[in-house]
Amino acid sequence: MPSSNPPRVPKYRLHKTTGLAKVRLSGRDVYLGEYGTPESRTKYRKVVAEWLASARQEPIGPRSPDKKTSLTINELVLAYLDFAKVYYVRAGVPTGEVQNLKYAVTPLVELYGATNVDQFGPVALKAVRQVMIDRDWCRSLVNGRINRIRRVFKWGVENELVPSSVLHGLQAVSGLKFGRCSVRETEPVKPVPDAIVAATCEVAPRVVASMIQLQRLSGMRPGEVVIMRTRDIDTSGRIWRYVPGHHKTEHHGRSRVVYLGPAAQRLLKPLLKSDLDAYIFTPADALAELALVKRSRRKTPVQPSQVLRQRRAKGRRLRSGYTTTTYARAISYACDRAFPHPELSRIRASRLNDDQLKELDAWQKAHRWSPNRLRHSAATQLRKEFGIEAARVVLGHSSAGVTEIYAEQDLARAAEIMGRVG
Repeated sequence: MPSSNPPRVPKYRLHKTTGLAKVRLSGRDVYLGEYGTPESRTKYRKVVAEWLASARQEPIGPRSPDKKTSLTINELVLAYLDFAKVYYVRAGVPTGEVQNLKYAVTPLVELYGATNVDQFGPVALKAVRQVMIDRDWCRSLVNGRINRIRRVFKWGVENELVPSSVLHGLQAVSGLKFGRCSVRETEPVKPVPDAIVAATCEVAPRVVASMIQLQRLSGMRPGEVVIMRTRDIDTSGRIWRYVPGHHKTEHHGRSRVVYLGPAAQRLLKPLLKSDLDAYIFTPADALAELALVKRSRRKTPVQPSQVLRQRRAKGRRLRSGYTTTTYARAISYACDRAFPHPELSRIRASRLNDDQLKELDAWQKAHRWSPNRLRHSAATQLRKEFGIEAARVVLGHSSAGVTEIYAEQDLARAAEIMGRVG
């Protein structure tokens, strides 16, 4: 969020060598004309007002009194990323959109970083897109990142850093269409079978297994599971109500309530904490559980060197809670244990040759699943048992069309109906 403190207004100064008035904005000197004249003071107030209105980004104006240069794409990208770090924030922490923007602009900067923004047009944007295609990015990813690049230029037009004609030209570049280009397509996200979920939970730490089971029951997003706190759960009724501290669509002004039934309550009761603000699921709890398991299996005395390592480990700062990334990684580790390669998983990685490492990597990727698929599993079951509208409400979607994406259609049911009537 932007700072609540009033910004410091840069001073009106004299450039002694030239006798011109100047003001330093974002590390750049903007020259205003002859020092002390009413015209220079009027221009000073104007450029400072525009600079403050644009969240104190790179000012418009020449770098020196005698040399006018257009903004380069490198400068535009840096200015926009500074803005994004302030704008794309949730609970005081930059969201994943900031990193997505960095990934999107990387090919742009590689090809055209030193190019002036007014020289960047549709053909150049298509050249950037072709680089993405050559890197074997899928169609939806390419379209998403090209849209983010357009967003950078749109922000530049809004802040008078980019001519509006440049954005108009970039908007003429159509997105890649399904079936009409040679770009790789991705497989649709499928629900993860319950048998695979159960096998993963058997070998996962209890904390991670509880998160998996709770998400499967409730259809929550991974980001809503990892931030659960006791304070956010109303346990006064027969059905508990969980209101996440923040959620994916809050910037649209939408509320989000997750209802937790008896099965979910049984999972959560032993995990609720006396510290109401503490996260319910933490890596520290998972590590403590792992240490207990190792200690119970130990058959030899603890060595002094290991005691020293344990003392040092206690001094490490662990995250207060899981992130969606660490949660997904924990599931991947559990999948590797639940579905080991018949031969290669028993061999240390350092002893595997390149071909074996590639085979092991392909095996692990094929047998891993992401927490987002649990939401698809819940959506499919809800739609099948209670209908699309019920699934929409439980999942917190604004329209049934979004729920259609998550819920795998019950084609067997359709075939059964047509077998009777058709």
